[in-house]
Amino acid sequence: MKVVLIGVGQAGGKLTQRLAEYDQKMGFGAVQGALAVNSAETDLSALDLDTVLVGQDRVKGHGVGGDNELGAEVMQNDATEVMDALDGRITAQAEAIFVVAGLGGGTGSGGAPVLARELNRVYDIPVYGLGVLPGRGEGAMYQVNAGRSLKTLVREADATLLIDNDAWHTSGESMGEAFDKINQNIAQRVGLLFASGEAIEGVGESVVDSSEVINTLRSGGIATLGFATEEASEDAEENINTVTSATRKALLSNLSLPNAIDADSGLLVVAGQPESIPRKGVERSRKWLEEETGSLQVRGGDFPLDSGRLATLVLLGGVERSQRVEDFIERAKKASQEEEEEREDPAEMFSNDQLDDLI
Repeated sequence: MKVVLIGVGQAGGKLTQRLAEYDQKMGFGAVQGALAVNSAETDLSALDLDTVLVGQDRVKGHGVGGDNELGAEVMQNDATEVMDALDGRITAQAEAIFVVAGLGGGTGSGGAPVLARELNRVYDIPVYGLGVLPGRGEGAMYQVNAGRSLKTLVREADATLLIDNDAWHTSGESMGEAFDKINQNIAQRVGLLFASGEAIEGVGESVVDSSEVINTLRSGGIATLGFATEEASEDAEENINTVTSATRKALLSNLSLPNAIDADSGLLVVAGQPESIPRKGVERSRKWLEEETGSLQVRGGDFPLDSGRLATLVLLGGVERSQRVEDFIERAKKASQEEEEEREDPAEMFSNDQLDDLI
């Protein structure tokens, strides 16, 4: 799947760089271009990517300080500059655009939905969001920002793949260590998803291509991605249980948005040596996913990969009815109410046209 990545804000820029590096390291060739956009000059200078600084007239390169209304405003004002920087990067080969952002901060939270709307206005290919939700311990402002940003991004993007910071954060880790691990996990999972259909060596029996990913996300809304890997036997028949076990782990233990299982559509990708991938195992796992997710639109296929292991990717589309999403929305509402109590005029908080309020 040929994609162009646009990282917005500090978290979005770092994750975009990690995704581009992973794609290059693996030799997939899926990432056709990458750009980082931010209102903080120091964040951009730390990246090894082409960059665009927005909001110079308003914030002088110092960032928006977590104010996502201001983040939306500076992105809207400088949207033409960003679109000009993308000219020539989004070629006829590109099959999708991903706007990557942390949803709890300022520039990414406010700017990503604005940029997604502009991209959808200009380009015919799908524009997806790749959004990172703040963890429970990251503060009320981040919860409120993410709640408002999520609603708007889901509306403006063709689908939004969500990553929950709490999914990989373990006790005792510093925030820096946690974010590094999260970015590494996201890069591996999403990088393999991008690469699906890009045969590296050999030809799979039923190779997944980009149309399968696009069709899985066609219903829009919120998506989640699961991943698991197991040691493979050389004999495909001996790997039937391996594939079914890995598929269960990917869905039940390793989703990017944990417990978001009720879905409109799904895609199962089994990656590994073509001769070690059992068709019976793939089909059995696909049917199990249909039962677990309640979806009759679960596709399945192979991704040829030179590895001694078998990996399963599970992409689910239309999971916004899940308990995890409901829990986050309640958390954002509670944080918003607490913040309103500290403001003299709470109505002013949601007065900006560029962001819908969640409440």
